[in-house]
Amino acid sequence: MGVYANTVSITQYTITGDLPKNDQFQWFSEKLSARGFQSIENSAEESSEGWTLVDHPDNADFEVPSDFWRDNYVVFSLRRDQRKVPAALLKSHAGREEGAFLAQHPNLRRAPKKKREEIKELVQLRLLTKSLPVPSSVDVVWDQRSGVLTLFSLGTKVLERFEEIFRKTFDGFSPVIVHPFARARMLVEGPMLDKLEAANLAGSDAVAAQIRDNQWLGWDFLLWLLQRGVNGEGDFSVSRPGHLGTGERFSAWIDDRIQFQGGSEEGSIQKVSVSGSQDSYLEAISALKGGKRITSATICMEKDENPWKLTLKGETFGFASLKCPQVRIEKDATVDQMSEREAVFYERMFLLEQGVQLFDSLFAAFLNERLTDAWGARLQAIQAWLDGK
Repeated sequence: MGVYANTVSITQYTITGDLPKNDQFQWFSEKLSARGFQSIENSAEESSEGWTLVDHPDNADFEVPSDFWRDNYVVFSLRRDQRKVPAALLKSHAGREEGAFLAQHPNLRRAPKKKREEIKELVQLRLLTKSLPVPSSVDVVWDQRSGVLTLFSLGTKVLERFEEIFRKTFDGFSPVIVHPFARARMLVEGPMLDKLEAANLAGSDAVAAQIRDNQWLGWDFLLWLLQRGVNGEGDFSVSRPGHLGTGERFSAWIDDRIQFQGGSEEGSIQKVSVSGSQDSYLEAISALKGGKRITSATICMEKDENPWKLTLKGETFGFASLKCPQVRIEKDATVDQMSEREAVFYERMFLLEQGVQLFDSLFAAFLNERLTDAWGARLQAIQAWLDGK
């Protein structure tokens, strides 16, 4: 799923480092081209990875501004091609070669270990040259205005590879994932920021520690939103800057799919999923009363009958299956394909940023309760709901 898809999964980063004040196009062009993707179709290499143009995945020449620079966005893709020899195929062919070797050496009952390794290596190389590499790519949108980079993937290995090649490409720059505590820091200031820092359970600023030790943010946020929806408190107002005006009303609620996790008496981790439209939430109430936490849930948001829907990963705040309102581009015979794709890109980013603005406003509303005395009253309301009162 890429930037042009109506449903996407995204991970967001803030980027540390200072961009050059002059000749930014030349700087980006040189950096991206230096680690551009190199085809391995006519070689025996197992894999290749590098940057390409979003609209031309076979092209790694970042020479024309319009190919990858759109207003305040720098847009490119991380492409990875990989050849793989199925294990069963490799074993079969290596077995044949070992059989041929033993036929030439009747005094041996089994090929020596070193010879078997040599045969396996030669067979794998021969099979690799006969197989075509399988391409995969993930789109990247780096917003120079906000400093936020959006990677259109949630895959752990993809994120690791992206972060590594990004640091190698842009020396002195580092992508820092926007995890729950980092997003909270972006949304509060002044005394509220002091309260947030006082609630920080992590022993260091390391991303892994911030995510692991501050899981309470995701747990409490999803529980708060679930109870508010059940209690008929699903009306919110836009409070974060963006395309929508401050104070505009929208609705948000949890529905469709909720995942819970908690420990059992034996010490093992138990996971429970509740799927389908919820009426009385009896299964959810049972899981919560049993001490389980909400770790993932589908969040619906609606503004002026325009719907946004996403599955929030509570631990990392990764947005899975984020579905925005449908893009409707009027096709005109006088408009070329590239112009149409640009129009789709801007419309997609506009709607995606609206969705993030709504989510941030929702999360900010939670923080305004969670970090103040109002949280005590909310906990009482949650307990009353669980007790059926």
